[in-house]
This record gives sequence, C-alpha cells and structure tokens, in this order.
Amino acid sequence: MQPRLTLSFILALAFAFCPCTVVESQTTGPENGSLILVGGGQIEDSIYKQFIELAGGSESLIVIIPTAGTRNEFGSDWNGLQPLKAAGALNLRVLHTRDRAESESFEFNDSLTQAGGVWITGGRQWRLVDSCLNTRVHRELGNLLIRGGVIAGSSAGATIQGSFLVRGDTEGNELMMGDHLEGMAFLKNSAVDQHLLRRNRQFDLIPVIEKHPHLLGIGLDEGTVILVQRNQCRVMGKTYVAFYDHEKMKSTGAPFELLATGQKYDLVKRQRISARRR
Repeated sequence: MQPRLTLSFILALAFAFCPCTVVESQTTGPENGSLILVGGGQIEDSIYKQFIELAGGSESLIVIIPTAGTRNEFGSDWNGLQPLKAAGALNLRVLHTRDRAESESFEFNDSLTQAGGVWITGGRQWRLVDSCLNTRVHRELGNLLIRGGVIAGSSAGATIQGSFLVRGDTEGNELMMGDHLEGMAFLKNSAVDQHLLRRNRQFDLIPVIEKHPHLLGIGLDEGTVILVQRNQCRVMGKTYVAFYDHEKMKSTGAPFELLATGQKYDLVKRQRISARRR
C-alpha cells in the first residue's frame, strides 16, 4: 500500500526543488538605514543637509571616502570637505587607502564603527573595488546600515552601491561591462549609471540589462538623486532618473521610464508609486 501524499507534503516538495529566482532577482534596498545616490555634477545644498540629518545631525561623525579619485593624500585643507562643512557638518574624517591589507585592519576601520554616515566621492569606481571590496571596510559599511546610518555617494560613489558595476574597466569609462563587474551591492540586483542626460548616456544601460535581465538599471542625471529606504526610492534634485526593467522593455518597447523630482519608485515591483488622490 502506497503512503498518501498530503497537500502540505506536496507543497513542501515543490518549494524544496523549485529555484526561487523571483526572490533572488528582486531589487532591494537595505532593511535598515538609507542610501543616497547622486548622478554627479553640482549637488544642491539641501541634499547635503538631508544626508547630515540622516547621519544623526551636525555633530555626528561623518566619514568621507575619496578613494575613487587619483589623489593619495588628503589634508585638512582638502576642498572636498567644504560642501559638507557648509551644510553644517562639524565632525568629518577622511578614510583613504590603496592597500587592501590596511582595509582589513581594525585600526583603519575604527572611524567606520563610530560613524553615522559615509560619503563616497567621485572618480573611477574600480579604484574602490581594488582597495576595499569584500574587505573589513566593505563589511563595516554594511554594519553602518544595520545601525540605521546612511551611505551616500556621487558619480563613482553612486555606481559602487549597486551590485553590478558598470563603467568599471581600468582602461576607460566608456566600456559598460569591463574588467571590474562587482559592486558593493547595498542596492541588490541593480546596475547604476551616472551623468546620464548630461553626457548623453541614456541608452548605455540597455545592453547591460539585456544581458543581465534580473538587474534593475538606474540612470542618474547630474545633480539628481535617489534616496533609498528599504525597497522604495524617492527622486530629488534637478532633472530626471531613468529606470530600466527588462520585462517592461519587452512588453512596452520603451527602453526606460523617467521619474522627476518628488516621484517615488517601488524597487521590488519595479514601478512608479502613484500619488494618492485627495
């Protein structure tokens, strides 16, 4: 006599052997904390002020990581500190290295364990990969989000927050899929581009999304920002943000969807969040 198969047993078997690609391919933000991604260019003072507020206020420790740039030394007179100082930040510290061994050290990471916010400046994102991807620095950045802090970045500092690294080739920034392809994945299952409309890059993410259809492409124009909290983001700043979803490309023929300042986007559902009617 064969044993009876109950409905619950059949469902359990189905879930055990069914690959959970839907969940794994979802684009999600951090469960705690916030992300600010800036498309480069001139940044409004209000963005810096909101970053400082999310970091815990003007007296909270804020760490600036300038490693995507070309300089090796950053003194107290470095002008990269001025926008945050002008916005009211009183406790700033620069954290920089080209040495992965140093990135692993407890001493080097001491400031990250105390920080309420981190700002990653622009340059070339592969330099950040070479110096600190999958090191203690990377892990402490994740811990900062768990504590409810904020990670912000402009240009390369925005792209590095995605999971798939575009324009990461060491030979130049025109190649979308180069010799560095892994980002820090604070924004999971995403590929983030910057300087979008200013540099006529609005179609550059399409081949990336066609090759990797599980990714959500996000193209940020200069001076334009997304604030990510959990699985939603809000557009702020001067112009537009483009969202690239492979399924929508196939069904509508539209290569991307543009959102303007004040509009919100659901990262999991991959759709604009409609404003509530009054």
